[in-house]
Amino acid sequence: MTDQALSDADVAQPDADRRQDVSPPQPRPLGAVNWLGLWTLYKKEVHRFLKVHFQTVLAPVATSLLFMMVFSLAIGTDREAINGVAFTSFLAPGLVMLGLLNNAFANSSSSLISAKMMGNTVDWLMPPISPSELAAAFIGGAVTRGLLVAAVTGLAIAPFVPMTIAHPWAVLYFGLSAAAMMAMVGVIAGLWAEKFDHLAVITNFIIMPLAFLSGTFYSVEILPEPFYTISHVNPVFFLIDGFRYGFIGAGDSNLLVGALVCLVLNIALLIACLVLLRSGWRLKS
Repeated sequence: MTDQALSDADVAQPDADRRQDVSPPQPRPLGAVNWLGLWTLYKKEVHRFLKVHFQTVLAPVATSLLFMMVFSLAIGTDREAINGVAFTSFLAPGLVMLGLLNNAFANSSSSLISAKMMGNTVDWLMPPISPSELAAAFIGGAVTRGLLVAAVTGLAIAPFVPMTIAHPWAVLYFGLSAAAMMAMVGVIAGLWAEKFDHLAVITNFIIMPLAFLSGTFYSVEILPEPFYTISHVNPVFFLIDGFRYGFIGAGDSNLLVGALVCLVLNIALLIACLVLLRSGWRLKS
């Protein structure tokens, strides 16, 4: 063998050794939960509504302040106390809850329908994210928006109406329950809807009537039959009444019954969301 051949063999041998030592890229170990994918999708959901905060956060606050101003000017001090508190103090928690309900529903439903119409569902269907992780991210983003709107609305109303918290646990439990409930209803509506008009139907003919006819602006105790009984099968009534109880220390319903109704309904909605996302209903077709 010539010197040139020996030299080439010496050069080629280390290269071959290096090729043998270099292993192919390995998949990222995800574990039981893909926390990175879950956190990334959740951040995307939060960033989506914060980017247009004038529309998604400040506009609902302005609407609540207008409601408060109109009712205060129209009724003034002539309205008798409700559950032992002034009418404005009774009204304020209802307005806070109203903003929470509407915005938690709007966030998850609009996110899904926008992704479907723009063809972006592949962005979170292709990565290794399970249906439960998808549900957690969409619901978590909607809950965040709902609670943020509620907090900002409460802070905006507080200078005009005294808002003391009598039972913090009730404010926390019913506030979180309401945000989660409307977030999951929004996920189901977003999966079902094929265009924004479908979401408008749900908002205008289901969400808003349930919210307005659940004691947001009045005590259901003044309602005649059968409307009094009908109000007590409205789940939004239990959310608003329990939330208001946390502020004024009085309510129109049994708090234990309301808490159980909210818990059972949220569990049922969560199961429905997981089943629909796992099946890819109206996402993969």
